Amino acid sequence: METLELMKFKKIFEVQKSNIFSSHRIDNNDIILSNENLSDESDLSCATLEQAMRVQLRNREALFLKKIDESLLKIELRTFGLCDSCEEDIELSRLQARPTANLCITCKEAEEVQETRLADGRKLKSIGSMSNMRSA
Repeated sequence: METLELMKFKKIFEVQKSNIFSSHRIDNNDIILSNENLSDESDLSCATLEQAMRVQLRNREALFLKKIDESLLKIELRTFGLCDSCEEDIELSRLQARPTANLCITCKEAEEVQETRLADGRKLKSIGSMSNMRSA
């Protein structure tokens, strides 16, 4: 990837990282339930749901920051834009759509197929396949 393109992506990542830190909407006090949220069951339910959503948002932000840092390191090492799996170039249009992408579209599709097959660590069983019908 050309230096000019690398610098564009670096700027994108730095702005995203800065935005997360400057608008850090969640601090530890926001996650703790206060006594006023515990006055009745409906208040408790709402507060608990809101707390769970805040924790989920914080986890997503942390994961995104990790991906940004990994991408910035790859830019520094001049490996940004290379697929982690096949080491071929990731299409520029894919990187523009998802700058933190670390797999080319072919490898990402193969990964998703594998994840579907091994959902929850189990191989999917074909319902109604001929081998299942014979053994019945």
